[in-house]
Amino acid sequence: MKLISFMNQGAASYGAVHGDRVLDLKPLLGAKAPDLKALITQQMLGEAQAALHQHTPTLKLADLTLLPVIPNPNKVVCVGLNYAEHVRETGRELTESPALFLRLSESMVAHGQDIVRPPESFRLDYEGEIAIVIGEGGRRIAEADAWKHIVGYSCFNDGSVRDWQVSTTQWTAGKNFYRTGGFGPWMVTADEIQPNQKMTLVTRLNGVEMQRATTDMMIHSIPRQIAYISTFIPLEPGDVIVTGTPGGVGNKRNPQVFMKPGDVAEIEVDAIGILRNTIRDE
Repeated sequence: MKLISFMNQGAASYGAVHGDRVLDLKPLLGAKAPDLKALITQQMLGEAQAALHQHTPTLKLADLTLLPVIPNPNKVVCVGLNYAEHVRETGRELTESPALFLRLSESMVAHGQDIVRPPESFRLDYEGEIAIVIGEGGRRIAEADAWKHIVGYSCFNDGSVRDWQVSTTQWTAGKNFYRTGGFGPWMVTADEIQPNQKMTLVTRLNGVEMQRATTDMMIHSIPRQIAYISTFIPLEPGDVIVTGTPGGVGNKRNPQVFMKPGDVAEIEVDAIGILRNTIRDE
């Protein structure tokens, strides 16, 4: 099942995608689950699946304004330096534990919305990644149990303002400029993607392939990420973990490549779909 958050006629809602149509789930399940995070928290995926079988999707996907898959996550934890090629191109050392940073919800846009280049910098870089959404929360989750805590998967563009990122040893500013990160187009539920299934991640800029990797190339596996993060903070339903970008980022190319107004960035994951954003100036 593919689940989205969206705006329709000025109202926020969420629904299930079936082909080019969408079943609006809020009128059906909103009393208990007013948004997608609540649906996950209340463990109501079964009710959503039943509704999709019982009702005809009537909304046209193309007519909706999508929102980031989880518009209101409690936290978005991003994993840095998680592919060996990216570690090499940055000149950094492999670390025993995952390198982590946080993103704020205000820094994200949905599929089809513009990623915004701020006036403070022209060094806006792409980073194609796979995002996982937590369905069952927990503290100190064992790696062996981690897969059952995932409710779904999505695509993510961890847009980074490089000069602000590297101006200090902390990455927060460069990773959190307003509306620089893409999250979408939808969440594919975990029952459609097997544990340890090898997924292929590709980043394209204006149709040119810039990054390619498979999930078996990760330094810290998805279960390792979940176990490590949940050691120091409880994970909650609707939390998002962004699992790292492969080599080929624009900042490390010769010549360097940065996203500019009019560019189209695409993040494709074969088991999920394509996240597409156009770049514009703020």
